[in-house]
Amino acid sequence: MDFPQEHSLQQIATIIQSDFVGDKDFPVLGMNEIHVVRAGDIVFVDHPKYYDKALNSAATVILINKDVECPQGKALLISDDPFRDFNKLTEYFKPFQKSKKQVSASAEIGMNTVIQPHVFIGNHVKIGKNCFIHSNVSIYDHTIIGDNVTIHAGTVLGADAFYYKKRDSGFDKLKSGGKVVIKNNVDIGAACTIDRGVTGETIIGEGTKIDNQVQIGHDTVIGELCLIASQVGIAGCVVIENEVTIWGQVGITSGITIGEKAVISAQSGVSKSLAGNKSYFGTPADSFRKKYKELASIRLIPSLIEKIDKL
Repeated sequence: MDFPQEHSLQQIATIIQSDFVGDKDFPVLGMNEIHVVRAGDIVFVDHPKYYDKALNSAATVILINKDVECPQGKALLISDDPFRDFNKLTEYFKPFQKSKKQVSASAEIGMNTVIQPHVFIGNHVKIGKNCFIHSNVSIYDHTIIGDNVTIHAGTVLGADAFYYKKRDSGFDKLKSGGKVVIKNNVDIGAACTIDRGVTGETIIGEGTKIDNQVQIGHDTVIGELCLIASQVGIAGCVVIENEVTIWGQVGITSGITIGEKAVISAQSGVSKSLAGNKSYFGTPADSFRKKYKELASIRLIPSLIEKIDKL
């Protein structure tokens, strides 16, 4: 998430009321999660397991809960609760903006786009030309939709990320300041939900077709010309490369990559990254041929037990 203008390290420290290590005029350009950070970004880390990863990432400002040696060319923000202070920055730079109309006055809608009754379009939404948005679709703030996109009834684009930290008092939510980006020629079925990024973008690639009742988590990037069937659940921060086919009721865990032209059969559970140009099946998902050999072997178990009993 880019800031509207460059800020100094001291300005950021003042917003969150933290100490800092580095030149008070050190430039800060934005904030992002670890998997999408760039030079000029703030990244937060609050667990020793991830200190080195954050300190050695592309981020040049690290919001951290320990006084550590500052890497050369970087700066630190020292906080007793980086999670809380990352939320403070999201609230400061991307505050919730109440909508006063069913279609916001700041929304941009292209030529020949049809908006059916009872569609909600939030602030600063951009929709291209020749789109068809069916009734009861909700498009949250800052969503970007390309040309020739069809979105069927009841779909929600841009709801918050499902991201919580366990506290003694319950769950603390990581606030979302990202967006959803739908490229050209995408079809999205009825009652789908595509969550926005925490600080970055959830992206649906050009020409991809999504069936009804599909859930896509925050910061997931889906490539071009993918087919995703009904009732698929995709967690956050997943990368699905071009021309992947995912059949009904597949579940995909967070932070993994599905390679180009992979095919995942119905009701599979994907718990690790899968190479492209292969077919997969089962839970945990594995090579289609291997899984069917395993199932065939399992069917032999009763007869083998019967033979052993006779011995």
